[in-house]
Amino acid sequence: MFHVSCFMLVDTHAHLNFSAYKNDAEEVIKRTLAGGVFVINVGSQYSTSVRAVEYAKKYDGLYAAIGIHPLHLQAQKFSYHDPDEIEEVEIETAGEIFEKEKYLELVKNSKVVAIGEVGLDYHHFESEDPPRVDEASPRVEAGNIEDLKNKQKEIFLEFINLANEVRKPIMIHCWDAYDDLYEILEKNPVGKRGVIHSFVGSFKTAKKFIELGYLIGLNGIITYGISYDKLIREVGLKDIVLETDCPYLTPVPKKGERNEPIYVKYVAQKIAEVKEISPEEVEKITTENANRLFRI
Repeated sequence: MFHVSCFMLVDTHAHLNFSAYKNDAEEVIKRTLAGGVFVINVGSQYSTSVRAVEYAKKYDGLYAAIGIHPLHLQAQKFSYHDPDEIEEVEIETAGEIFEKEKYLELVKNSKVVAIGEVGLDYHHFESEDPPRVDEASPRVEAGNIEDLKNKQKEIFLEFINLANEVRKPIMIHCWDAYDDLYEILEKNPVGKRGVIHSFVGSFKTAKKFIELGYLIGLNGIITYGISYDKLIREVGLKDIVLETDCPYLTPVPKKGERNEPIYVKYVAQKIAEVKEISPEEVEKITTENANRLFRI
């Protein structure tokens, strides 16, 4: 087993397998590894999970996670714009079907270190303007929101079962659904636990997941102001892993550019500033956390 040095940084959640890198993915990968950053490339559907595994097979220091993002469970097209993002993003999803045997085949590769990203996403259900879906799918109206939430829960449980079967940690996406997520994880324990990716809740909420044994994934969002300083101060370093979620959520001072794993250092720097400790200590402890959880 190839263990990362405590002097390396680990971006535990990247998407170099996404179309944003279609012209230069391998160049970015080489630059990242040369810069002392190891990466877990995360799938959001079967095709990107396959691509994550293919990249991981080619490079030491590059790993993969495989899963279906909850938004990919329904065929839809919608424009997504977050004020913290570079620009509006047009997203199209195909209505992915969970086929267990395909994921079991992928997980045979030793570079697959987690199941994910999987989970719950209620954000668009709560908005005033539901996503525009294609003609082959029903519009997301109030009447079938509960059906869609139940479908997300059902597939999430399938992936929890898969994670336990293959004895891997789970990488969880959650947006506007922390209460339901907690209930599911409490009733359906994941043996190897995992990460609450891109966490944006309160310390009170984080503490509940930490007590279940999960780590908290922090990324560029925390650099956009002081909103998360209280969370950073109160969550212990032993409970944090670093991530970028690239190509999204580019941290300050690179905000406005396409995000890359090498920018995970700015997340570490922000945590160090708020906690009034050295970046080296943040790097050392969060890397140890990633190594312990993902066995990299």
